[in-house]
Amino acid sequence: MDRPHVLVIPYPAQGHVKPLMELSHRLVEYGFKVTFLNTEFNHKRVMAAMSSRGDDKGGKICMAAIPDGFGLEEDRNQHGKLIESMWNNMPGYLEEFIGKMMSDSNESKIKCVITDWTMAWALKVAAKMGIPRAAFWSSSAAILASVLHLPKLIEDKIVNDNGVPYINNQMIKLSPSMPSMSTNQLVWMCMGKTNMQQEVFDLFIRINGTVELIDYFICNSFYELEPSVFELFPNVQPIGPLLASSPGNFWKEDSTCLSWLDQQTSRSVIYVAFGSFTIFNKQQFEELALGLELSGQPFLWVVRPDLTSGEAAVYPEGFIERVASRGRMVSWAPQKNVLAHPSIACFLSHCGWNSTTEGLSVGVPFLCWPYFADQFLNESYICDVWKVGLKLVSDENGVISRDEIKTKVDMLLGDNEIKTNTLKMKEQTMRSVSDDGTSTKNLEEFIQKIKS
Repeated sequence: MDRPHVLVIPYPAQGHVKPLMELSHRLVEYGFKVTFLNTEFNHKRVMAAMSSRGDDKGGKICMAAIPDGFGLEEDRNQHGKLIESMWNNMPGYLEEFIGKMMSDSNESKIKCVITDWTMAWALKVAAKMGIPRAAFWSSSAAILASVLHLPKLIEDKIVNDNGVPYINNQMIKLSPSMPSMSTNQLVWMCMGKTNMQQEVFDLFIRINGTVELIDYFICNSFYELEPSVFELFPNVQPIGPLLASSPGNFWKEDSTCLSWLDQQTSRSVIYVAFGSFTIFNKQQFEELALGLELSGQPFLWVVRPDLTSGEAAVYPEGFIERVASRGRMVSWAPQKNVLAHPSIACFLSHCGWNSTTEGLSVGVPFLCWPYFADQFLNESYICDVWKVGLKLVSDENGVISRDEIKTKVDMLLGDNEIKTNTLKMKEQTMRSVSDDGTSTKNLEEFIQKIKS
């Protein structure tokens, strides 16, 4: 008998690909055939990173790709332009891809298309072709709630028709039971330049128009973490956290850092990683380096090749020699394994959602340094709601200073209340994905629905 076949479509960013890759591996374990459809550009990156790890090209998952409509040399960090290109070009490519699959007598019928909701154009294609549809939300349910509330935010005169708040930094509650949030933390307001904010807001307006096409709505969070949101939107089923143990990276991991961690004392190492998008200027990069040195703690620092703007990272003079005995810099790390290592004391993080849930799952406290998008609201939850971390505060020039880094490291490592809270959050997180956990039950229910 043919295995039920699912087509999975991620948004082409590291933080979106990884949880959907993890979900795909879970579906394989439940007896599904999975086709994982990246953009051609990211497909090459993922396959190259898998190859460097010795992975068998995704294992039992069929890795496939269609064009995103961009030329090879075009800058895919121009998110607005890329989004427009994907919405204009990819529906045709997807319809052609599914058509070929359907006409292949050796291929089993697609039971469901699971797409990142930011790629909601895929819902339209699947509906047109009569295929059941699931939307996946890769970040927090609180962010999802703000997107689903968009029409009401406009109607209530919180934001105008372009998404701009009428009152700067106004505190709002999306429901009486949800924590307050600032209008400055609305995800589209945290996207850098004004034109980018407008492009992301327009995308959210666009995807809001596809809600009626969704048969199943699943989310990379868990009920106990954000209960008030799931009470507000009972049709959204939390199946997370999808903690990535599967391949799906865009960069080659340097796993030699794990043996370096083995040599460090328990709960001593600051793990420093800023995800796939954060960019620092030269001054901020130097202050971070000198702050880590000043802390006196061992540290493992992920320095992506493109972490600094305009040029390769240049460390302060003599820095590498001075920290040689206690500092390790790598270009990319096997983060889940690093965070779970007994030598890690805290996580200096950009507060991306995958990093947040990975830190919560192992009981590691956070030093928060958000860069854009949902990361500012995640920081607020980490520090103000769950109380498992501290915020780093910039000076009057917008720079987070070396002294601020040292001060907050000392405060965090000496804070027993935060330590207690991190252990409580670890318990809740791991319980949700245990055999009888809420997320496991939701995932099994979703699987039964798409199998039938």
